[in-house]
Amino acid sequence: MLQTAWVSSPGSWALREPGCHRDGKKPSWKCGFVRTIIQHPCLRHDPKDPGKARMLKKIQICLCFFFVLGILYEISLLSSCFFSYMPMSKHFLTPEQVLNLGKSIIFLETTERLEPPPLVSCSVESAARIYQDRPIILFMKGLTNDTVLDLNSSYTAFSLLSSMKNVFFFPLQMETIFQETPLLQWYNEVVPEQEKNWVHVSSDASRLALIWKYGGIYMDTDVISIRPIPEESFLAAQKSQFSSNGIFGFPAHHKFIWDCMENFVLKYNGNIWGNQGPFLMTRMLKAICNLTDFKGTEDHSCQNISFLNPQRFYPIPYPAWGQYYEVWEKSPNFNHSYALHLWNFMNHNRKAVVAGSNTLAEKLYKAYCPTTYKDLIQNTELRDFTRSGDAA
Repeated sequence: MLQTAWVSSPGSWALREPGCHRDGKKPSWKCGFVRTIIQHPCLRHDPKDPGKARMLKKIQICLCFFFVLGILYEISLLSSCFFSYMPMSKHFLTPEQVLNLGKSIIFLETTERLEPPPLVSCSVESAARIYQDRPIILFMKGLTNDTVLDLNSSYTAFSLLSSMKNVFFFPLQMETIFQETPLLQWYNEVVPEQEKNWVHVSSDASRLALIWKYGGIYMDTDVISIRPIPEESFLAAQKSQFSSNGIFGFPAHHKFIWDCMENFVLKYNGNIWGNQGPFLMTRMLKAICNLTDFKGTEDHSCQNISFLNPQRFYPIPYPAWGQYYEVWEKSPNFNHSYALHLWNFMNHNRKAVVAGSNTLAEKLYKAYCPTTYKDLIQNTELRDFTRSGDAA
């Protein structure tokens, strides 16, 4: 079983504890009422008083109706992904409880770092705002079962993201994630220290296993969400006839993802960047679909899988990634996009969002992750300026 990270916040989501406990205290009247309805569904009728019998019958029907209505209400809370939440300091939802709903937006951090940088924070925050009825999960390799992070953490990004009710942090435990998948044998045999691209390869494998087991949407941590994705089973075209693996979504136990995991192991080559990532998705899609070039902004569909137009996530292609950090005379509206991939892997010069720079990236931060912009961009620069002034 995946373990829960101890990440607490006043807004933490938690399932209601069962209302009927035998802990030495007298059960509440609600428990007695529930047991009465279950154990004695039929009230005895008095043949000598038919009026009383009809009244008792009506009472019985009403009680049963409200009991069933209550059960349906509790079920609807879970199925709609609005957990019955309350502030709790010790009891937290496990990853399974969240993931089993099948509607999670999943992010991965396969390095050991604990403090999400601004772009990661923006990705998570923007998803949490766009998908307010869905859990947003950031799995982090650096977390352990004993990690305690809360709203007063020295990690600013943790504090601001923890305050969002639908954001969760869980440890990334690969051996557990790969259980009952074709990836487990590969994981047990591979030597991470000898792998050239382990951070990327382990992320490629983890996202496949998580989506196959639980369903939902996977997103890279340099993706800014701007509107909901309406598809359930989809791949994102990076360009015509070429799929990315930076964003994709499927229901649990989808055959395409299982086939991808098998091919991952069969044709594993960790020395070729992307061989287990976008190249894997592309070759598996080509195996079942006759891919053609995109014309305009239409999407393609094959085998009940939507192959979404590059405009949906990659309106600025990777050779032009630097345009996100430039000042535009007129900013694009991205009317055909669901999210924007900022190509952080290409950002070797570490271009960053700067307050007041008026770049396209700064405008995106302001619009879609305003808390990250305020706390990690504006306030950080203000604190740095204050410290430098004090030092002088």
